[in-house]
Amino acid sequence: MERLDWDASYAIARLLRLKHPRADLQQVSLDMVFRWTLDLPEFDDDPELANEEILQAIFLEWLEENLERGENA
Repeated sequence: MERLDWDASYAIARLLRLKHPRADLQQVSLDMVFRWTLDLPEFDDDPELANEEILQAIFLEWLEENLERGENA
């Protein structure tokens, strides 16, 4: 299993999308993105390195994936 770090925003977003398929992205906060990312078994990085820019990048990748698939955005 490949280990993910904060730089893997696209891979993290895809996993979050799979783990939380019913998430209403209009209700998802950056704090939720942070907590859910830390809960991913594939994730292995220092939580202290996360910042708003990183969390927004993950969120935007997730949003874009949903838009491309015509899902809840």
